[in-house]
Amino acid sequence: MTKPMQLLPEWAEQASVLMAWPHASTDWHPWLNAIEQDYIALACAIATEVPPLILCQDQAHRAHIQGLLQGRCKHDPILAVSPYNDTWCRDYGPITLDDGSHRTLLDFCFNGWGDKYDAELDNHINQRLNEHWLVPLQSVNFELEGGSIETDGCGTLLTTEHCLLGSNRNTDMNREQIEALVLEKLGLNRTLWLSEGALLGDDTDSHIDNLARFSDAETIVYAVCADKNDPHHQHLSAMEKQLQGFTQPDGRPYKLEPINIPSPQFDENDKRLPGSYINFLILNNSVIMPVFGCEADAAAKTTLQRCFPGKTIITVPGNNLIRQYGGPHCATMQLPKGIIR
Repeated sequence: MTKPMQLLPEWAEQASVLMAWPHASTDWHPWLNAIEQDYIALACAIATEVPPLILCQDQAHRAHIQGLLQGRCKHDPILAVSPYNDTWCRDYGPITLDDGSHRTLLDFCFNGWGDKYDAELDNHINQRLNEHWLVPLQSVNFELEGGSIETDGCGTLLTTEHCLLGSNRNTDMNREQIEALVLEKLGLNRTLWLSEGALLGDDTDSHIDNLARFSDAETIVYAVCADKNDPHHQHLSAMEKQLQGFTQPDGRPYKLEPINIPSPQFDENDKRLPGSYINFLILNNSVIMPVFGCEADAAAKTTLQRCFPGKTIITVPGNNLIRQYGGPHCATMQLPKGIIR
């Protein structure tokens, strides 16, 4: 008997990973040369396993990216021209469901993280990539970002109240309606709500992928702040207490793996940036994590290696990515096997 369609966990076998390359028309303009070097590192890390599907703004941009990556990647990237506003394709890329024998893609509405930024082009990306999809793409008239949801692969949704229930998304719906719709569309049966936890400088309204992630069906890896003088300490300690109260579907507590946030990162105006090691990307045989050139990097890598014992931990620079408040996970969307040509 075919089971209902259900959101695939990130560790499901992948065929590709979606990226959107920085260009001069994006907010990356002041740091374009620096961020392109980091995107080269990220693309090449992904390409050790699968060919990345890279969005390009136009044909000239495509030729530019092709030149940057020529001869660098184990698997040649797929370069797709489709104009976009922002590079954080985690939040507007397709979301994959599976019923054991078939797969489908969901295309949720994207409103620029609560109408903070222009997102008209981003909101049409999945439809414009139709020629690349092997499976149906279903539009969902509901505002949801990929970085705001996590699943254990066992019917559980892990998310934050601040984002999913915020006043700048789906304003005509209440908590019960939002939860019911999200669970139905994703094929999940329960929600673990975090009401605590936030990072200074985050403009997503506390996306879960900077705070707490499943590394497998039984383990949650999450951000902590050991420095009691850091304003993050109180918020992340409160989040930790909530996580300690969560249980698996069978009633057992989750295994919890804390990772201390990096030393404070600031922009040129002394604004705190949302540095987090939790913004890692799971691939088939490796995990890509950001590093910030600080003492906490090594301990974070050790913890992730313990959480993913069968995978290689690959580090990429994180300092430039957080200038626009993201990381490797925000910059990508995994494309599971069987959905892409």
